Amino acid sequence: MTEISFWVQGLPPAKNEAKSMFAAGHCYADRVLALLHAARKALGEGPGPLFPDGPLALDVVLESPAEPPSDATNYLGGIADVLESKGHRGPLDHLGELASVAVYGNDRQIQEVHYRREPADQIRYHVRLSRR
Repeated sequence: MTEISFWVQGLPPAKNEAKSMFAAGHCYADRVLALLHAARKALGEGPGPLFPDGPLALDVVLESPAEPPSDATNYLGGIADVLESKGHRGPLDHLGELASVAVYGNDRQIQEVHYRREPADQIRYHVRLSRR
């Protein structure tokens, strides 16, 4: 497979503070879980990350009726962290089986990024990752 894409309801997790988004009780825990659920559904039951290595392109389209509360770079950083392999992050038991969801090995693989916001009636975002 050379590409994966999926929609997620709500806002993306935003990387904007020192506390890890993966910490139990983080204010964006629900956003992290929503992204992991959507990624797992798109990945299916395959073992390991879909893209264990090699350069990738990330495309994110955020749809919302109003200006979102965070900026593009914080959303992109949050999405990138959530979708990488999490083995280096220590115990994530509170995530259950979602702790193993990974689209790629390391977010350093992302070498091309596209982000845009589109006006819409509901808040959701589309993530697409592809080999570069």
